[in-house]
Amino acid sequence: MGSFAAHPGLLRARFMLARSTLYPSRTSRIRLTQMASQLSGTNGGLSLAELPKSNVFTSKLPPDPAFETPEASHRAPRETLGPRLVRGALYTFVRPEPAEESELLGVSQKAMEDLGLKPGEELSPEFKALVAGNDFYWDENNGGIYPWAQCYGVDAFASSKLTDRSGSWAGQLGDGRAISLFETTNPKTNTRYELQLKGAGRTPYSRFADGKAVLRSSIREYIVSEALAALGVPTTRALSISLLPQSKVLRERIEPGAIVARFAESWLRIGTFDLLRARGDRELIRHLATYIAEEVFQGWESLPGMLPLDQSQSSDAVDKPPRHVSWDQAEGPPGSEENRFARLYREIARRNAKTVAAWQAYGFMNGVLNTDNTSIYGLSLDFGPFAFMDNFDPQYTPNHDDHLLRYCYKNQPTIIWWNLVRLGESLGELIGAGEGVDKEEFVKDGVTEEAAPAIIRRAEEIIDRTGKEFRMVFLNEYKRLMSNRLGLQSQKESDFQVLFSELLDTLEALELDFNHFFRRLSNVSLSDIETKEMREKIASVFFHNEGFGGIGYTEDSARQRVGDWLDKWRQRIIEDWGVGQDIERQQFMKSTNPKFLPRGWILDEVIERVERRGDREVLGRVMHMALNPFNEEWGQNHDEEVRFCGDVPRFKRAMMCSCSS
Repeated sequence: MGSFAAHPGLLRARFMLARSTLYPSRTSRIRLTQMASQLSGTNGGLSLAELPKSNVFTSKLPPDPAFETPEASHRAPRETLGPRLVRGALYTFVRPEPAEESELLGVSQKAMEDLGLKPGEELSPEFKALVAGNDFYWDENNGGIYPWAQCYGVDAFASSKLTDRSGSWAGQLGDGRAISLFETTNPKTNTRYELQLKGAGRTPYSRFADGKAVLRSSIREYIVSEALAALGVPTTRALSISLLPQSKVLRERIEPGAIVARFAESWLRIGTFDLLRARGDRELIRHLATYIAEEVFQGWESLPGMLPLDQSQSSDAVDKPPRHVSWDQAEGPPGSEENRFARLYREIARRNAKTVAAWQAYGFMNGVLNTDNTSIYGLSLDFGPFAFMDNFDPQYTPNHDDHLLRYCYKNQPTIIWWNLVRLGESLGELIGAGEGVDKEEFVKDGVTEEAAPAIIRRAEEIIDRTGKEFRMVFLNEYKRLMSNRLGLQSQKESDFQVLFSELLDTLEALELDFNHFFRRLSNVSLSDIETKEMREKIASVFFHNEGFGGIGYTEDSARQRVGDWLDKWRQRIIEDWGVGQDIERQQFMKSTNPKFLPRGWILDEVIERVERRGDREVLGRVMHMALNPFNEEWGQNHDEEVRFCGDVPRFKRAMMCSCSS
């Protein structure tokens, strides 16, 4: 009884079972509704003190047994809360390390609004102290709100061949330099976020590191978090960045330290399940899965049923899948016995499919996509060696340590699915049990030898089917976004090959800028490309200042290739819009194709100016551009805006950086 040897196939690890712990209904929102009513009358926001705070995560999940209460952690000397092995827990209560000195460098006003904070609150001493780690909330009388750091592991994709399922187990990781302060629910939107400090000191999960973050990496995360959100890409967010002038941190060199105050609907990762699976903690896997369904998502009843596996299905059907199905209803074909844990798995897979589709459509790459960097909520997470595409190159990776290109642009969807298969293995026993998942003997004793083959087979079938749905959701979302970027209001089956694929092949062959092409195409009117001669003349708009690249092309042949594509695009636009709505079509395209993106070379310049020259204003200007990427201009520094939105300097394209970036 209990665990059993792995069956070859998709499920390479041992199945594990967790004892069911069903939670009561979600926290009452009466107080939040009252606050929302007050806010709507004042058109403002709340102060930091007024912001509603909760600790659902720490109240419903098991703490580090060495410090089971906030009081136990608070009484302990700070140095005793450093690296060690933690078992049977999902977090440790740990307070930030106070900084000798701090300077608030920047605040995202959009983040302030989304959290429900009032304008100007960032100027208060309380705000500055909180986001620098010099103060925190400890509510002994209201559920014990106290800072914490999460525990998780990582399964790293460790093969140059995507068909090889082998991975590299790194053991216990966790929030080695991140400490969550509290959860807060915006009274207007009813969205709950978990506020966290990155770079706030050592935790039990720091291993051999110092628990700090450098200014360089902090600036990069601060800007890209908000830039992705402004593009509509699911992501964690950044509230503020604080410089710690007295903190000197050793990475590739001695660098100044900094803290980013960041927030997300959830900081849980696939790697959280990886650690539990590796340790055989069957009870905690079920506990965590139940928590995610009931507290991170909107309850079991909100999780989606199966989609018909029809590749021609419209994206609307994917966006609005069958929902609100009781967990005990049969959803699949007779005998499939799909249960609520299978639907949870599907929800996580769909969210990640849409996110990686958005990355592909906007040319964004996360240079380290291990399971600890893959979000349960489907968010872009933990920004190290990331980048936006310059010249289109499917094999480009921004991580200079990724010599095998495993996390390059073209591999990102496959890597995300590889990580989701690891999640399927962790949930394998639960999703494979079908309708028997809550039977007393199953909950108590686990899988018997007699039941094992059927459970394994069902789990593998569910993972395989989820993979097909992942592919369909990804493709539909990618087609939707690319259609928008090309100014199309409708989709045709031929668009993928005639427009999308041919365009990408052309960009790659001529070494043209991926995102600049779409924005510049937004400015092209149909009257500019009526004839072959006009199309080939305007082709140079898409070239770099020094011209085009690639091998085997002349000026004429390069112009002809772009012109041929423009002809196909023009015909499709006329079919979709007619000939009298070109201005509306251009406006539509400009609303989905950013003029500004925080490219690697821009971030490097910002970092150098802030760190070496003491230029604080450039950080605010670039953040303003990142928050409003579709603007034509920003009214700040005209020459700087033109340069940042112009041609990427030739020797600064396709930059790479380290994991400490």
